[in-house]
Amino acid sequence: MSPFVDTSFLCALYRVQDNSPVAYKLAEGLREPIAVSSLVLFEFRQSVRLQAFRFSKDRTQGYSQREAARVLETLQANLEGGALIIAPADWSEVQSLAEQLSAQHTAAMGNRSLDTLHVATALHLGVKQFLTMDAQQAVLAKATGLKVKP
Repeated sequence: MSPFVDTSFLCALYRVQDNSPVAYKLAEGLREPIAVSSLVLFEFRQSVRLQAFRFSKDRTQGYSQREAARVLETLQANLEGGALIIAPADWSEVQSLAEQLSAQHTAAMGNRSLDTLHVATALHLGVKQFLTMDAQQAVLAKATGLKVKP
């Protein structure tokens, strides 16, 4: 199965950040398309739209609507071109796994809800590799036995 990415990894791929060179290098080295869930896509798109909103209210925050549109268009082109694939998930199973992960790890690790759902999705899909730029999410993913990069 393709490597599964979280929202932080997509952010690094689609908008230049300090960790973008690492994301680019990992993505270029993949032999398969990158797997994402519909939840990751929603979170990413919502984040892009929120950045455009923030910029519209304060030009020192976020980024322009033009930049947001460019990011979303590039994402859509990569979905249509097959560089990214939407992995089908049974959301009741993912939620059940997320509940188990929460019970096992959140009290000790302080995991956020969406991070827990992303890791649960990767487990549900049976992926071996989880790509994230989120250090806290990486700790949870590693605790479940996923191979985490970077």
